[in-house]
Amino acid sequence: MSEKHISDYLAYLVAHAHRKLHGQLERSLQAESVSVEQWRMLEILSDGEGRSMGEIADLALMNHPALTKMTDRMVARGLVHRAPDASDQRRVLVFLTDRGTETVKRVRAHVESHNAEIEEHLGPRETARLRKLLDSVISHDIASE
Repeated sequence: MSEKHISDYLAYLVAHAHRKLHGQLERSLQAESVSVEQWRMLEILSDGEGRSMGEIADLALMNHPALTKMTDRMVARGLVHRAPDASDQRRVLVFLTDRGTETVKRVRAHVESHNAEIEEHLGPRETARLRKLLDSVISHDIASE
């Protein structure tokens, strides 16, 4: 019986690639004192639309407790603020501050440079192929049997 090596598992390879890319981006963002997760939140809010914590958690790929702690730190740094939802006073929305808007513009340059380096390494055809494959994996629910 041949034994599989851990690198034979797709879930491992995806996780390994994520860890490598995340670490590279994290190092690039250190100059701005912003984490990858903070960048995601800033980018999500950059459209000027306030978002609920639930929406942000889903889009930023974070769990609620971690997002709440991170949001508290970002409020303290003056990057975001919370405000009641005008259409539903029970809901609280998060918005970028002017400082947050300035920060996301600077951070975006680092992220775009990192993304361009990956795309240059892969080339246009492989980049498009990888996007298509990842979209397929993301949209497909694999049932455990």
